[in-house]
Amino acid sequence: MSKKNQQPNIIERPPVVVVMGHIDHGKSTLLDYIRKTNIVDKEAGGITQHISAYEVVHADPKGVQKRITFLDTPGHEAFSAMRNRGGAVADIAILVVSAEDSVKPQTLEAFATIKKSNIPFVVAINKIDKPGANVEKTKMDLAEKEIYLENYGGTVPFALISAKTGEGIDHLLELLLLVAELLELRGDAGKDAEGVIIEAHRDTKRGISASLVIKDGTLSKGMYVVAGTAMASTRIFEDFAGKVVDSAVFSSPIRLTGFDALPEVGSIFASFENKKDAEAYVEKNKQATISTAKKEEGRHHGDTGVIIPIIVKADVYGSLEAVEKEIEKLTTETVGFKIIGDGVGAIGEGDVRLASSDKTSIILGFNVKIDTQARELNEMMHVEIQTFDIIYKLTEWLAEEVEKRRPRTKTEESTGKLKVQKTFSRTKERQVVGGKVLEGRVVLNGIVKILRRDFEIGRGKIINIEQGKVKAKEVTEGIECGLLLESKIDIAPGDMLESFNIIEK
Repeated sequence: MSKKNQQPNIIERPPVVVVMGHIDHGKSTLLDYIRKTNIVDKEAGGITQHISAYEVVHADPKGVQKRITFLDTPGHEAFSAMRNRGGAVADIAILVVSAEDSVKPQTLEAFATIKKSNIPFVVAINKIDKPGANVEKTKMDLAEKEIYLENYGGTVPFALISAKTGEGIDHLLELLLLVAELLELRGDAGKDAEGVIIEAHRDTKRGISASLVIKDGTLSKGMYVVAGTAMASTRIFEDFAGKVVDSAVFSSPIRLTGFDALPEVGSIFASFENKKDAEAYVEKNKQATISTAKKEEGRHHGDTGVIIPIIVKADVYGSLEAVEKEIEKLTTETVGFKIIGDGVGAIGEGDVRLASSDKTSIILGFNVKIDTQARELNEMMHVEIQTFDIIYKLTEWLAEEVEKRRPRTKTEESTGKLKVQKTFSRTKERQVVGGKVLEGRVVLNGIVKILRRDFEIGRGKIINIEQGKVKAKEVTEGIECGLLLESKIDIAPGDMLESFNIIEK
C-alpha cells in the first residue's frame, strides 16, 4: 500500500458481528428490530439471500455510545460458503436458536463455522414470547451438542430474547460490547484501508459495485481500491444507509461503485493513494485470479452418462456461487452438468446464442430478468430458460429435470414359470402345449421365454389359455392348463415357459 500513510493512530475499533443460525429462527427479525428497518418483506419467501452489513449505535453500561457492525448471513443451506466468509470477516458471532424449535442441523452447521473461524460467540435464545417456547429444553439440547452456556456447565454468554417484541435485545447488545472490550479490538486510523469484499453486484445503469467491510485503516475519497485484479477509484462511495461519504474508518460497511471487473466475494481488498501503485498491485495479483476463460471451457460436475450444458446467471456473485453449489449436489451417477457459462446480471442475447449450440442446454437465472433482445431471440432458438427468486424452487425444478433426462434402463422381471408336460399339434407358428404353473402366474397375451435346461432357446406369445376346457385370462401357481402359443420354436416336454414384464428404471 501507499508509503505516504499517516503516523500510526491506534484507537479502539468497533466489533464486526455476524448473525448465524437456522433458516427461520429469527436472524433477520432480530436485525430488523435492532436497526428499525425491514428487510424480511423485501426477500422472496422471507428468506435472506444476500450478505448485508449494517451499523448501529448502542450505549455501553457506562452510557458511552459505541458502534457495532452487523453482518446478516443467509439462512438457506446452499449459502454455507457465504456464511463461512461472514464468519471470517467477523470479530464476534451471534448464534440464534429458537426456543420453540431448539437446535436444528443448520444451527450445528453455523456453530461449526464459528468454531472454524475461531471467534468468540454469544447465543441468543429467540422467540421466548411464543407459547411453545421451552428455554430449559433449548439449553439442554445445546449442551448435548457441546455448546455449554454460562451457568449451564460452560462459559458461553447468552441472552433470552424476543426479536419480535424487543425483550432482552438491550442485554444482547451489552454482551456484545462486553465481549468486544475483552477482545481489546484496535485499529490504525492512519493506515490505508484494508478489509473484505462482502458482496459484488453488476448493475446495467451504475456498473459494478461491491459491499466492503473495512477491517483496518481509513478509506478516503480520491483513493483506489484493489481486490484481486478488480480496481475502483473511491470517487463515489456510500455508507450502509446509502449516504454518499468522503471517508470511512475500520469496521465500517460501505458500498463502492465503479470497479473495472467483478471482484471475488470474500477476497481481501487493499487501498492506495495513487493509481500507479494500485495498478502495480493488480499485476501482482493476476496469477491468483480465477480465470474466466477456464470457466468458459466448461466445468464438469461428475463423470456421468448424460451431460447437461448449463448457463447460470445471478444478481450477485454470492448467489451465483450458491446456485452452482446446488447444481453440483444434484449430479447423479447417470446425469451430470457442464457449466458452459456463468455471470452476474440479466440473461442476455449472448447467453441464448451460446446455449443454442446444443438443444439440451439450460439457462438458469436467479434473481435476474431476461432482457428484451434475449427474449426475442429465444422465440426462434427455443432454448430452455428458467428464472427463480427462491433457491429451493430452483433446486426442485432442476431435480425434476435431472429425473426427466436421466437414461432409462429396461430390465425383465419374471412373473411366473410353467413346466411343459405334454405337446400337441403344431400348425405353422402355433403350438398347443399342456403344463403346470410352478410359480407366479401366466397371462393371456403375455410374452414368454422358452427355456431348455435353463437356457433360453426362443420366445413366444400366449394367444389362448384353457383351464379344464374353459377359457381363462390367467392361471396361477399349482394349476394345470393348456396353452396355445405363437412361436417359431418347436416346444418339447420338459421345457419351461417363463412369463415376464419389462420394467423401465
